[in-house]
Amino acid sequence: MTVSMTGFAAGKGQGPGASWVWDLRAVNGKGLDLRLRVPDWIDGLELALRGELSRALSRGNVSLTLRVTREQPEAEGLRLNPATLRGVLLALAEVERVAMEEGVTLAQPSHADVLGFRGVVETGASDEDTTPLRNAILADLPALITAFNAMRQAEGAALAQVIGGQIDRVASLRDEAAAAVENRRASQAETLRTQLARVLENSEDADPQRLAQELALLAVKTDVTEELDRLAAHVTAARALLAEPGPVGRKFDFLMQEFMREANTLCSKAQDIALTRIGLDLKTVIDQMREQVQNVE
Repeated sequence: MTVSMTGFAAGKGQGPGASWVWDLRAVNGKGLDLRLRVPDWIDGLELALRGELSRALSRGNVSLTLRVTREQPEAEGLRLNPATLRGVLLALAEVERVAMEEGVTLAQPSHADVLGFRGVVETGASDEDTTPLRNAILADLPALITAFNAMRQAEGAALAQVIGGQIDRVASLRDEAAAAVENRRASQAETLRTQLARVLENSEDADPQRLAQELALLAVKTDVTEELDRLAAHVTAARALLAEPGPVGRKFDFLMQEFMREANTLCSKAQDIALTRIGLDLKTVIDQMREQVQNVE
């Protein structure tokens, strides 16, 4: 099953003395890039979350945001960190100054936005055992990942249909190219005869062996049999990748390069208007397919 690297999932949970809200989203990427925004006062939480996500995902730029709200009795122990608050306000002022110089208007941050910066608000219960809360949050993570993967699989199914149609189009154009090559043979033979006659008329001492070598070389330069055979093989490989379970995006990336290499060579050897047009159509479809493949896990 083809899986997309694009996905989103959100969820809510409740545990010992707190409730939380999840936000998990991803876009395409060459590798797995995890970016987590989680409370730092819950011991070992970020490391544990990173490990679970690394085991569940293989590629993509993945962002996880976790907002934990403690129950009111615990909120009485909250206090501001003046130094951190002052630094945040100075940074916001500098951002606004640079934005004004560039002619950009920014929305003013709210009190909640400022308080949400790490370190601005501290809890007086620094010696609290957060292990039960961490375990409750980790127990809630699999449901979030399941919903996230379900969306990526749905996106992947739609992506597979698009790529499958593009593969079919490449196969059809490859068959058209093969037919165009057959139609080219007669005109190509006539062209060779004309060129040979012209050379013989203008050179009484022409070396027959040399002429035969030149004609053979010309025939090799315009022969696209290997390119058509490799295109057919690439089509078979691409269809197999679509049906293959697990991450196949990297293999698809490489295969797209091979597709484009054969299309480029076909165009350079065409020496025929119809075959050149088919080669250009091939390059267009392959380029479109490569864009879609960038989203495959």
